[in-house]
Amino acid sequence: MEKKVAIVGAGISGLLACKYVLEIGLHPIVFEAEDDVGGIWRHTIQSTKLQTPKQDFQFSDFPWDSSIKEDVPHNEQVLDYIKSYANHFSIIPHIKFNSKVIDIDFVGESNEEINSWKLWSGNNSPFGSKGRWHITIEDTKNFSTEVHKVEFVILCIGKYSGLPNIPTFPPGKGPEVFKGEAMHSMDYSALDNDVAAKLIKDKSVTIVGSGKSALDTAVECATLNGVAHPCTIIHGTSHWVLPTLSVWGISLALLYFNRFAEFLVHKPGEPFFLALVAFLLAPLRWGIGKIVELYLKGNLPMKKYGIEPKHSFLRDWDACRIFILPEYFFDKLNEGSIVIKKSKSFWFSKEGLIVNEEAKPLETDIVIFATGYKGDQKLKSIFKSPLFQNQIIGSTNVTVPLYRQIIHPRIPQLAIIGFAESISNLYSNEIRCKWLAHFLEGNIELPNIKNMEKDIKIWEDNMTQYVRNWKSCINTCGIWYNDQLCKDMKCNPRRKNTTFTEIFEPYGPSDYKGLIRK
Repeated sequence: MEKKVAIVGAGISGLLACKYVLEIGLHPIVFEAEDDVGGIWRHTIQSTKLQTPKQDFQFSDFPWDSSIKEDVPHNEQVLDYIKSYANHFSIIPHIKFNSKVIDIDFVGESNEEINSWKLWSGNNSPFGSKGRWHITIEDTKNFSTEVHKVEFVILCIGKYSGLPNIPTFPPGKGPEVFKGEAMHSMDYSALDNDVAAKLIKDKSVTIVGSGKSALDTAVECATLNGVAHPCTIIHGTSHWVLPTLSVWGISLALLYFNRFAEFLVHKPGEPFFLALVAFLLAPLRWGIGKIVELYLKGNLPMKKYGIEPKHSFLRDWDACRIFILPEYFFDKLNEGSIVIKKSKSFWFSKEGLIVNEEAKPLETDIVIFATGYKGDQKLKSIFKSPLFQNQIIGSTNVTVPLYRQIIHPRIPQLAIIGFAESISNLYSNEIRCKWLAHFLEGNIELPNIKNMEKDIKIWEDNMTQYVRNWKSCINTCGIWYNDQLCKDMKCNPRRKNTTFTEIFEPYGPSDYKGLIRK
């Protein structure tokens, strides 16, 4: 009897998971709440572009079309590329669109039995126990529900969608007292471009946030309204931003995405010799970071506008908080169509926002919260079982404690793709999906639960050396991480042709082509 595999989500991770599960001869079903593929790329504002060059954001076996000349394609080109991938590999027939997953419930094994297991799923097999997942699906058109029963679930629901993070306010000081419109950037970016333009045209718009979505939205508003209706950014914590992915003509990939760069940092489970090398070379890494800071301070007027970070470049880099500036951002600041207002506190009034307890409110028509998402809470809420809800979040430092950033040691017959971050999430998630396909085919044996949790703790302890509140960003040692996956798959982790290129040439998607057995 064929084992049934369900994939939740038809964004990039879901498409990758489906493609590689198909390659090992299984027939997955993908549940997607919307009517097309693409995930968050279906809901990006008009000015959004890739954060990396396209050669670093591509599927290993499906290069960009030669007609795309831009080094950094815009959102519509990215979405077309994703759709082309889904069509090329015949993934669409396996997707059930307009099917929202309400919850998933593991049935057939008691909590007591699950808690007693020393091996994942009882015997370390992806289809090991007598339990099955019951997936409750709601049709988003007619709101009917049905339950699907499968042996294995792959969650590809992402962490930057679905459940917005909106600040809380004291009674009488929240959006309810505001006469204008308050919304999250998730809702704004979901609007059709013409509808979004009509919404903000000739309006005073205030954006709360200091990240990528906040700055992108501000530039879009400023381009439409100019100095007649300046867009105000309520700016909290400053982060380092990049005009391009190069410094004085040197690609950041040469500084941070090769094995030499990883010699300069401590890695989880490293042997003594590598630990010694990292200790001795740590000043070099610090010096490179300071050179990058010097370049950014000299080329971007951050200090002039009060948004120069007080912390180091490496602190943001290691936490995956670096992003590329939208075009013309500082030009808009200079002309006055964008205004930055530093804020320690704010709340709503009828006319707008009271910022830093000032007597006069900042009058505005629209407030857009670009304040991120509650990805961990969204993941937690998909489980029906309180036991799994409590286990999935983990400690206060790690959002989702996963072995190899894929498998939760205490949740059987389930994998999660897309919660660990890197500079290019597409190719990082592709190699995870290849690993998962090997595992589903029976080619990878997991350690026991205790040793999996020990490995997770080693990663947490290591990464918190660089990021105090680590949230599964693996920028510092992405190649080291991929090496572990390659070894699990019994593939050579050294993917270059010569010793020199192995050490100094940046790693990218093409280096990991062909890791799955056909």
